[in-house]
Amino acid sequence: MDDKLGNPEILSAVADRLGDWRKLAQPLVARYRVSGLAEATAFAAAVAEVAEATGREPDMRLGAGFVEVALCTVDGDGGRWVTAADLHLAHSISGIARKHGLRATPSDLTQLELGLDATDFELVGPFWSALLTGSPDHVVRDDVMDPDQRVPNVWFQRTDAHETPRQRWHPDLWLAPEEAAPRIEAALAAGGVLVDDSCAPSFTVLADPEGNRVCVCTAQGRD
Repeated sequence: MDDKLGNPEILSAVADRLGDWRKLAQPLVARYRVSGLAEATAFAAAVAEVAEATGREPDMRLGAGFVEVALCTVDGDGGRWVTAADLHLAHSISGIARKHGLRATPSDLTQLELGLDATDFELVGPFWSALLTGSPDHVVRDDVMDPDQRVPNVWFQRTDAHETPRQRWHPDLWLAPEEAAPRIEAALAAGGVLVDDSCAPSFTVLADPEGNRVCVCTAQGRD
């Protein structure tokens, strides 16, 4: 895809004209508060009409009090990227939200991914793909991505073989950039430990009181 965008371009667009939206691990996402199901479905129908006119299919989730819209483009290998077309559709959806009187709540956005230390990704990737998605064919580069997005993405952190038991799984929690610091502060106040913030705001490593690690991630500071 020639028009896939890097994080600096996406974050610039968010700052300039897409204030409802935030870049998470792969998609560009907006979440809106709604008063009930009727308002949610009316908004979703209006979004669907505009999206279909452009030949695109955004992912939408409706729940109690919210509608969430995620935009990305899938390449021929199954990878997910934000493109110029996604930015254009995001701008249109923001306009629809304003017409419906809806308020965006970027602080409510999250995306959970799972990271696994692996010495041989080519060996273990198909297993996790088959287990999580029902097919060994959903390995995308160094990730397992369910095309139906029923489960979190799993990415593989290449590591040397080791005999000493250690934590091999860790969660990556993706947040809106402005939400990362308050969430980290809350986790530390609840007994967490700051392990490494040298790569913040791209990611900050925390641990729970027993030493289990987690990364709090944002799109800032990434290519």
